[in-house]
Amino acid sequence: MKNTALGTLAVYSPMAFSWLDPLRELTISKPNISLAQWSLNRAFFAGELDPEQFAGIASETYGIKAVEYVNAFYKEKARDTAFWKRMRQYADDHGVVSLLIMVDDEGELGVKNESKRLIAVENHYKWMEAIKTLGGHSIRVNAFGKGSRKQLKAALVDGLGRLAEFGRSMEISVLVENHGLHTSDAGFMVSIIEEVDNPYLGTLPDFGNWCLSHEWGSIQNPCENRYDPYRGVTEMIRYAKGVSAKSYEFDDLGEETRINYQQMLSIVKRAGYQGYIGIEYEGKHISEPEGIRATKKLIETAWERA
Repeated sequence: MKNTALGTLAVYSPMAFSWLDPLRELTISKPNISLAQWSLNRAFFAGELDPEQFAGIASETYGIKAVEYVNAFYKEKARDTAFWKRMRQYADDHGVVSLLIMVDDEGELGVKNESKRLIAVENHYKWMEAIKTLGGHSIRVNAFGKGSRKQLKAALVDGLGRLAEFGRSMEISVLVENHGLHTSDAGFMVSIIEEVDNPYLGTLPDFGNWCLSHEWGSIQNPCENRYDPYRGVTEMIRYAKGVSAKSYEFDDLGEETRINYQQMLSIVKRAGYQGYIGIEYEGKHISEPEGIRATKKLIETAWERA
């Protein structure tokens, strides 16, 4: 499987990665690591940490200079431009680059009803405006909907296409993440991206969300039907403007117990991907800070071996 995946990558065009982040000179000699805010979701939801200080936490606590926000922590501030300007200044003061906002619960972009689909599309506009103010490049969206395969594809081509066109007007990209059910069918999602054919529609492949039988798709939970993770990342990396390094649990050698990080990073590295790799720890057996540090160390060591 590994050899097949890497062989497939050899034919991909390097132009797929011409979007490079203008705020930082990137290199594939070492991984460019960011921190996804979801890695600290328990602490933020419990009020133990302040979401407004996320950039400072990433920099001062973990030595990470790029961040990915989650809209769940800022819903009341979505349209508050002054707030986002303060957040950008705070990030700048800590030398941190704001990359993207992960957007959930704003409606199904693949819902069959056109009126509901248009509402879902427009619900995402405010988050594009927020990340634009922050100086980032993308929002991450979910591509959920219901219906037959044909109905889903038609609805998603329309919903994602409309949102990407709005993104073009703002120079903000729309990134589809594998998040369970049909969204974890990488071949299906790539076919939609190719049909839309808009450079502002891309992917954010997640190492761990490959369950086809459950929404959100985590392979941490029992799953009756799973898409092959290495095939999925191989198929999605061509259009990636972000990568989510999901982690759950580590063995005594520091290796992730469910995901072969060396194989995953070989796929990413050999594709010529030059963007950020975002730490997204979701484990339960060690603390969030320990999980973040373990994932960061594993990315760095596995990248060297890849």
